[in-house]
Amino acid sequence: MELNELLKNLKIEELNPMQLATLEAYGVDKNLVLLSPTGSGKTLAFLLPLVQRLEAGNDEVQAVILVPSRELALQIETVFKQMGTEFRVMSCYGGRPAMDEHRTMNGIHPQVIVGTPGRMNDHLQKRNFNAKTVKTLVIDEFDKCLEFGFQDEMSEVIGQLPSLKKRVLLSATDAEEIPQFTGVATTEEGKLLKNKVIKLDFSQSDDGSPRLALQTVMSQEKDKLETLYRLLCQLGTQTSLVFVNYRESVERVTGFLQAKKFPCDMFHGGMEQDDRERSLYKFRNGTIPVLISTDLASRGLDIPGIDNVIHYHLPVNEEAFTHRNGRTARWDATGQAYMILGPEEHLPEFVDSETPVYELKEETPKPPKQTWSTIYIGRGKKDKLNKVDVVGFLYKKGRLDRDDVGQVDVKDHYAFVAVKRAKTNQLLKLVAGEKIKGMRTIIEEAM
Repeated sequence: MELNELLKNLKIEELNPMQLATLEAYGVDKNLVLLSPTGSGKTLAFLLPLVQRLEAGNDEVQAVILVPSRELALQIETVFKQMGTEFRVMSCYGGRPAMDEHRTMNGIHPQVIVGTPGRMNDHLQKRNFNAKTVKTLVIDEFDKCLEFGFQDEMSEVIGQLPSLKKRVLLSATDAEEIPQFTGVATTEEGKLLKNKVIKLDFSQSDDGSPRLALQTVMSQEKDKLETLYRLLCQLGTQTSLVFVNYRESVERVTGFLQAKKFPCDMFHGGMEQDDRERSLYKFRNGTIPVLISTDLASRGLDIPGIDNVIHYHLPVNEEAFTHRNGRTARWDATGQAYMILGPEEHLPEFVDSETPVYELKEETPKPPKQTWSTIYIGRGKKDKLNKVDVVGFLYKKGRLDRDDVGQVDVKDHYAFVAVKRAKTNQLLKLVAGEKIKGMRTIIEEAM
């Protein structure tokens, strides 16, 4: 498939300089290391040349993409499918039965598998797919994979792929050394051999970019909850991602804001996957304007159009600061980042000491009203349910108009739909006991 056709399917008019450079470098018979900021479009940068070099008519797995998290695996799978090629892709990750994934492999025969290192090892050890046919290995968020301690698992995966011809490593920050187990040609000290590896470094356009405006917010109290609440009320319906350093703090901040009737939800690694997915969906579809999270949300989540990043807790280091800020001002958009400082806190060394102060109004506005609510439907793709079925059901049985229905997302076993909040109660009464596509199921508001 031609590049222009791929971009048309993705609804993208042109590529940025980093992506163009990656396309050119990918075609050279060398391994590739790409450094580029979070939000700059690295996923497309490696997927576009990858799919153009897959072998049509070959139903074996031709490429493996290793990622540090389930969320990033799902994001890459989604972007791959949006390209509309003839090739098939699937994601593999922990938290669900490996046997179910094996059945999917046997059913769809993917040419590309995206997965976390541990789950990929599981499939390789059980010989669930032919490792000898894999010619390309991509390691996305390579620095995060190392930070999460996946060295042994990654080494084991790579050791089971005997036919690799191309290795691509992607990261937002430069690693001091690249371990030899990656197979990317290095010296014993982990330095790249220039005659065998192309290194593209676009990392210098991080949050020094004028697209991101950084400001500090001063809190009179050591406990910054009230200051955060006042700031969020002032930002109103703008989408904001609030970062804290601990899971317990996520729950405490969320509980405080919800008690004050501020629409928000939480996201951290201790939550069940279904609950995390529900929170993300509500944030994406506009049901809630604010998501409180640990640094788990600073990597690998494709949440377009975030207006603000708020550092409730100071980031632990410059790298964390960079990745948090990378959630806003993505691509050509602009964004704001706010750092809330308590009376005994100071800006870290890696932040400009002359960062302007954002003044809070004396009178705090009321929390914004929610325009949308999220409806949960207990049937999904495995039940042969699709978006057209869902929308048709809501129009016919729920008596909703086109403007009443927002984003629709159908998963394997359930679906989420954004519905105008003013119509939610009426909708739930009208569809109570009704069948969707001949099936009885749960239809309720996702809380």
